[in-house]
Amino acid sequence: MQDLIPVQVGLLGLGTVGGGTIQVLRRNRDEITRRAGRAIEVTCAAARDLDKPRGLPLDGIAITSDPLTLINDPEIRIVVELIGGVEPARTLVLKAIANGKHVVTANKALIAIHGNEVFQAAQERGVMVAFEAAVCGGIPIIKAIREGLAGNRIEWLAGIINGTGNFILTEMLDKGRDFETVLREAQRLGFAEADPVFDVEGIDAAHKLTILAAIAFGIPLQFDKVYTEGISQITQADIDYAEQLGYRIKHLGIARDAGDAIELRVHPTLVPRRQLLANVMGVMNAVLIKGDAVGQTLYYGAGAGAEPTASAVVADLVDVVRTLTSDPENRVPHLAFQPAALSNRRVAPMDAVATAYYLRMHAVDQPGVLADITRIFGDLRISIEAILQKEPVPGEPHVPIIFLTHRVRERSMNAAIERIEALESVTGRVTRIRLETFA
Repeated sequence: MQDLIPVQVGLLGLGTVGGGTIQVLRRNRDEITRRAGRAIEVTCAAARDLDKPRGLPLDGIAITSDPLTLINDPEIRIVVELIGGVEPARTLVLKAIANGKHVVTANKALIAIHGNEVFQAAQERGVMVAFEAAVCGGIPIIKAIREGLAGNRIEWLAGIINGTGNFILTEMLDKGRDFETVLREAQRLGFAEADPVFDVEGIDAAHKLTILAAIAFGIPLQFDKVYTEGISQITQADIDYAEQLGYRIKHLGIARDAGDAIELRVHPTLVPRRQLLANVMGVMNAVLIKGDAVGQTLYYGAGAGAEPTASAVVADLVDVVRTLTSDPENRVPHLAFQPAALSNRRVAPMDAVATAYYLRMHAVDQPGVLADITRIFGDLRISIEAILQKEPVPGEPHVPIIFLTHRVRERSMNAAIERIEALESVTGRVTRIRLETFA
């Protein structure tokens, strides 16, 4: 085994994860070689800034500013794409596939938006595209669903799949600070980008949920059909009221088999404090999966970072090297199910989804107001589980009222909120946060 020629790898991108990948490959070289059957060596890397200090030795690695140098190099068998974003990543990956190279990528946007095209090209060319690092960093969630749970019919999955959002909500809970203050702290610590929209508005989580759902339910990647709602409107009051009611607010990606359709949604969610997901704090990620045979299983760990993500990249490299000589028809399918067996089941529109709800509104402190609101719920057959009415503040004419409801379809709740907001006794907009118990 030691005498076999090492497999040469080219890196597209030499940033945090690229550096981590080189470090893990070198530090664990012997162990990786024993597992893969051959040594794996990075021999070329493409980077935009050739003079940028890297903080690690790059001896033996040719550095270029032209990514086509390594994509066209016949000695390089595997291209690792760590650029991020859609372009030029998509063009470069398709070129690598056309050249007969296997691809490993950590790019969730590329897979979520163009994965169907990329996988078809790879299937036609007989090469692999591995993407474990695209979802939840170091947690081997792709392999767990695609291979470890292959004997199950997946009923639903729910995950904290963006560490930035989880850090913000944790800080709001632990330290009582408002969203904007915590966001600035997250940016200072490097947990949030200068432009945090992808993280706090749920787009990053929607990319990842798209991938998880495709693998769990055997459907094509459909990022454009994911309902997406961020956490920027969550207030400290909501955090506190949820805690009083026995819940915590988490920003979840949820995919559920609803029979005739698949639910795909990312939004803030009240979760019972006793639930495992409610106790995942800081920048950590976790995915809870319900399979018909195995029941509930939880996958927890670091969702980002140089070496946690590099752990997933290297695991994919080992997988690819193990199968270099295997028949392409006998490899694990990219999306878990055989390509010809993917389902055409529709994605459910959000107004057809049924959940329980937390509602917060401000109403005039006078007799009959509560009766008017509950009458609207009754007319729309919405069952109330709990009501929390706070004491009025002296001199303040409006008081906050919080409702928890039982499960009801979103379209009914939309109608109820529209009627409640039209009442003269209710001021401002009604805050709505969905609630899941995962019982």
